[in-house]
Amino acid sequence: MHNHITLKSLPESEKPYEKFLTSGVESLSDAELLATIVKNGTKEKTAVELSREILCFNNDGLLNLYQMNLQELMSISGIGTIKAIQIKSIAELSKRISKATRFREIKLTSAASVASYYMEQLRHETKEKLMLCMFDTKCTFLADEIISIGTVNASLVSPREVFLVAMKYKAVQIILLHNHPSGSPVPSREDMLVTEKIKNCGDLLGIRLADHVIIGDNEYYSFNEEGLNI
Repeated sequence: MHNHITLKSLPESEKPYEKFLTSGVESLSDAELLATIVKNGTKEKTAVELSREILCFNNDGLLNLYQMNLQELMSISGIGTIKAIQIKSIAELSKRISKATRFREIKLTSAASVASYYMEQLRHETKEKLMLCMFDTKCTFLADEIISIGTVNASLVSPREVFLVAMKYKAVQIILLHNHPSGSPVPSREDMLVTEKIKNCGDLLGIRLADHVIIGDNEYYSFNEEGLNI
């Protein structure tokens, strides 16, 4: 006897694939969309019910796809290693798709475009990441690199490392960018000190610090927009 309830064995109203074909992808609920990835339920619950259980974990809904780790996903009966990996892979794909669609819009002179480009990548991070965004003389975006992971502290951030990376890409203008896991983008005293430290070193090297953008939860703070004369 087969112990698992499959999508095909569900009533029509509970079949995400059939609902997709008859009414379009927009008609699917979050749980139904996730069920197309989960595919099989258990003998006690359908794939849709299993998906609802994932979404109800800590009451965070779709954010659980980002926030839950493999062990937490696998703690739910019916989610094994492969399903957990698939779910985390979908979450990562969504971040990369969001970033790719904004790539051509990123501009040195627009903090909003920089924040939009990195928002989905950084707003769910549990640790601070300091990134360097690099631009040429025509303000064309060249590349980005992670400089440090952990608390952004003036005593820990190395200007040497920042500018070695900038010179590797022949950048003449840079933007510092980091996230606040707390969700609030308001700069700390250390953020101020890091900004001043990098600006002063850049002035000596002829590489302009154009901005320092802090990413919060769907909001950002720009030193340049706030008129802090960096």
